[in-house]
Amino acid sequence: MPLSHPRRSALSEQVIAALRQQISSGEWPVGSRIPTEPELVEQLGVARNTVREAVRALAHNGLLDIRQGSGTYVVATSELAGVMHRRFADADPRHVAELRSTLESAAARLAAERRTEKDLKQLDALLVRREQAWESGDTEAFVAADATFHLAVVAASHNDVMTAMYADLGEVMRDWLREDVGEELTPETHMDHARLVDAIRTQDAETAQAEAAGYPFLCRPGRFSSPRGG
Repeated sequence: MPLSHPRRSALSEQVIAALRQQISSGEWPVGSRIPTEPELVEQLGVARNTVREAVRALAHNGLLDIRQGSGTYVVATSELAGVMHRRFADADPRHVAELRSTLESAAARLAAERRTEKDLKQLDALLVRREQAWESGDTEAFVAADATFHLAVVAASHNDVMTAMYADLGEVMRDWLREDVGEELTPETHMDHARLVDAIRTQDAETAQAEAAGYPFLCRPGRFSSPRGG
């Protein structure tokens, strides 16, 4: 007789859902270390084995990375994002840049045509946050601020499918940007996004598309770059 596979307990499913919510809500952002197993046991009021099973399930699905001796870290915000991250982790950086260029330029054109006043206020605020992160010299803060800004541009397209796909590729994009800017922020890797926001504001779709298309190819010396260095 074939072995039976009992369905995962309802309690375990609830713990998985609770942990997933912490991740998707941003309470545990990508790159952060989640609470330890004893802390989760105390917070959730369940047995250690239940917590361990839930963490392993989310690690299997690509949301968490269990690092022996270091802890467990968030690597993606959804199962699809986890798959994307694993699938493209070793991709040619040029191909990632071309994908980003294609998505962002198309989204920027739509954003210029469809943006709302709420979208513009958010873009203005995120642009300021991005510049502040740059001036602070904190590379990780800049990567996070830049990624959030670009996601907001895509969201301003009001194309839910495009926005979801870009969000799921988010960590792949952040990995690329992290590698591109290097450990230290330098003038050569600075990208001015004010023109993009201005084009979206004035509903100049062609300029918005051109501005967004150039950004991914700004690379430090020794890597590929576009003629405009955007």
